Parts: sequence; structure tokens; C-alpha cells
Amino acid sequence: MKKILMPVLLGAALLAAPATFAHVAPAAGTAAAKKAVPYKLQPQLSTLGWKGAAVTHGHEGTMQFASGELEVNGNQIVGGSAVVDMKTMKATDITDAENHAKFVGHMSSDDFFSVATNPTATFKITSIKPIAGAKADADNVTITGNMTIKGVTQSISFPAKAGVKNGVAAVSGKATIDRTKFGLKYGSKSFFSSIGDKAINDTFDLTFNVVAKQG
Repeated sequence: MKKILMPVLLGAALLAAPATFAHVAPAAGTAAAKKAVPYKLQPQLSTLGWKGAAVTHGHEGTMQFASGELEVNGNQIVGGSAVVDMKTMKATDITDAENHAKFVGHMSSDDFFSVATNPTATFKITSIKPIAGAKADADNVTITGNMTIKGVTQSISFPAKAGVKNGVAAVSGKATIDRTKFGLKYGSKSFFSSIGDKAINDTFDLTFNVVAKQG
């Protein structure tokens, strides 16, 4: 079977955004954040993509959000969470049905995500901090939150573009995840030094574009 790469997980929570908005969000847990209104994540309008690499090749694909919400106070996103359906994993670069099934089957096995016993991955925002001087078309916040993959929870941070307008809240961006921090060590040269050119990179990228609506 062709060498299997680490899909990008989850990601987790986040979403598309009108880049023209300044974003000055209160910290999660503050009085301002507690006044937040939940906006429901729209799985049909949101996307989650992954891209991973090994020494000799790479793969990329998609997964789907199952549910989630963004917490909004005025025109600011102040919190949120997302759930990813691990059973929706696809490798968009593998067009042969048999090879695709093998790839997804391996990624779903206990070597990687143990999807049978861990059918979802989650992300919960703990803070959103504005990026000073951010340009209109650039990432304007740093999001920190707790990601849970295969029952293991780790705090991660990444830049994103966030905004709220006309009853729609959105965040978009890219996060780089170290899979080994979640116990996903298969094919990692960090743990199996003699693996040579069969090694799979410890990190993978995920891109997200999630939209949430009020009401």
C-alpha cells in the first residue's frame, strides 16, 4: 500500500471572515465574553482541508464539520467550538477507488485516529487576541484553544482572519499541527530513527473556512 500520510486533523473551530473588520475581542471568560450570542456553525457552508507529507510523497484532502458555534458580542467573535466528523475523511488526490479506500482505512485504524472508538475530534477556543496593525486582507487575530484528537487534548495557537457582519460570523486560516503530541507516532522519525525514507512528517497543515449564522 502506498505510504500513508498524516491527514490534518481537525482542526478545529474556525472559519471564514470578512477581512475588512478590525477585531478586538474580549478574553474568554470575561464579563464581555459571557454576554456573547451563539452563532450556529453551518457545515454546508464551511470547509476543512488537510495536507500532509512524507519523505517521498504527500497527500491532501478534506473532512467535514459536524457541528459547532461561534460566540459573538457585537461585531466581535469572543469564543466558540467545533466538532469534526472523523468518518468523513477523504484524500482528494487519490482518484483510484481501491487505493483511496486503503488510505482512508489505514488513517481510520488504530495506527492513526481509531475512528471506531473516536468518531469525532473537537476544538474549543480559549482566547482570541487581535493582531496589532493587521492589514485588511491579512490575518487579524491569534486564536488559542484546546484540541482533542483520539482522546488527547492539547492547547494550540494559530493566526486567523475573523469578522462578523449582517448576522454572519466567520473565521478562516491555516494551522500547523504536531500529530505526535496527540499520540499519533506511526511512521515518525522522532520515535523510529531507523525508518529512513519511509518516514512521515510529524506535522501537517489544515486550512479552515467556517461560517456561522445567528438564530
